[in-house]
Amino acid sequence: MGIKAALPKYEIYFYNTVLCLAMFWASSWIFDLSSSSANRKTFKTSVKPGWYYFGRKMDTADFEWMMWFSTFRAHILFALSGHVLFAKMCSMLAPQYRSLVYMVYGLLAVWTSMGWTYVTLILSHCILLYSISLVKVRWLCFVTGLCTLATFKCEPFVSWQTGFVEGDFELRHVLFYGGCGFTIMRCMSFALENCERKDGNYNILELLKYNFYLPFFYFGPIMTFDKFHIQANKSDLTRKEREMWNISLQGLIHLGAIIVVDVLFHFLYILTIPTDLRLLKHASDWALVGLAYFNLVYDWVKAAVMFGVINTVSRLDHLDPPKPPKCITMLYVFAETHFDRGINEWLCKYVYDYLGGKHENVVQELVATLCTFGVTILWLGPCEAVLVWAFFNCFGLNFELWTAKFFSMEPFASFEMAMPEATSRRIRAVFNTLNFWTIVLYNILALNSLDFAKLVAKRLLLKGFPITTIIVMFVTYCLIQVIKESERKQALIDDPDPLPPAPPQSAATAAAAPTAAPPAVDPSKEKAE
Repeated sequence: MGIKAALPKYEIYFYNTVLCLAMFWASSWIFDLSSSSANRKTFKTSVKPGWYYFGRKMDTADFEWMMWFSTFRAHILFALSGHVLFAKMCSMLAPQYRSLVYMVYGLLAVWTSMGWTYVTLILSHCILLYSISLVKVRWLCFVTGLCTLATFKCEPFVSWQTGFVEGDFELRHVLFYGGCGFTIMRCMSFALENCERKDGNYNILELLKYNFYLPFFYFGPIMTFDKFHIQANKSDLTRKEREMWNISLQGLIHLGAIIVVDVLFHFLYILTIPTDLRLLKHASDWALVGLAYFNLVYDWVKAAVMFGVINTVSRLDHLDPPKPPKCITMLYVFAETHFDRGINEWLCKYVYDYLGGKHENVVQELVATLCTFGVTILWLGPCEAVLVWAFFNCFGLNFELWTAKFFSMEPFASFEMAMPEATSRRIRAVFNTLNFWTIVLYNILALNSLDFAKLVAKRLLLKGFPITTIIVMFVTYCLIQVIKESERKQALIDDPDPLPPAPPQSAATAAAAPTAAPPAVDPSKEKAE
């Protein structure tokens, strides 16, 4: 089946209507549950006073969101505003030194916030991995980087290294792990790119410029060194037409998303409710299913907004950062499931694509996914939830390949070729519906808890069978068809269909054509043509 297979318009309108009604219905159940449970004892630590003039409390369970847009937004805005100011001055006065100015400002900002001993720790890791990269042995660079990353995940190395942080700044622990973790990943990218370079080695100054770029230092996203090196050192700083307009528009969209999330946190306690299993056992099926779905949607919104703010700053510096992740409402396959496109691109380039090749061989694909999720487990920190999440996602990614291989064989391939494209699209959407909910269940393991995922699975597949199961799967089927329709329209924009050939002339037209008097033609124009 081609991606351009179309369905009747009335069918697409029906799917959109069903989807909107289902979203509104699930939201109403969550709203009722939030309103009736706002004063529970288990909610006291995370549901705090909000809009007192409306009598609404606010869900503050997500520390990362509150840190960015409430508690420490002044600190973050001050640091990023200073970076934008100095970067603009440098690009106007001495554009050839702008990457050096980025490094100096980032180094001073890290020194000010975390202390000189922390900067010394970061520099020691940079020097270590730079020294290993001079050997130009790929596996040695990889093993050294992973071992260095492991020192921030296990004792007694963690306690020893946290001693390098000075001061009583409340964010120091968050900034410590963020800065160190992303530093190791960036240094590994530098070392692996240096191994690929055939003539000479990169200068250690290039590594420091790459690592101490402040917008990416603490919270990411990760740009691979090859892209950053080219973009940060390009001499042509002219912008494309309407580029500043697009940057400003993206900034306004992110501001609007922050306001919308803040409003929703006063009405839908989607982060706090999943932590109270006693309350969830008495919740309706629609409330449970809606909580599982909205948690994934919120995590995408959070990643898109936080990375979007940083990406807006980096685009002002003439960089092309990684795009925001693909929303859960727009995917139904494991191959596109990720919440950090920077980490995803890093893993694909250095692990998954490097080991998997064209991703056609089953054994190569299995080895590539196992190694990829092994690095991911180390990056996230080994624990029960992460291990279970990694196992199921690794299985799902490989199962997709096995299923595609199986159904590409005869007689299934001939059956699909014989049926209309619209019918093939509907059949594929049925299988994608089941795949969608496996993605949801596997990922709420990492976002919420194993107990919450078990409860949703039992209610959806066992206790709610058959009524809840059939209704939810039908609504999900409508969602898949809406996604496929969006993909079809985008495919027509990216690769429009060729125009049909002109109809052949009839015999009467062909006979009458010579009798028509030819128009007068200017000799000079005819010669030019």
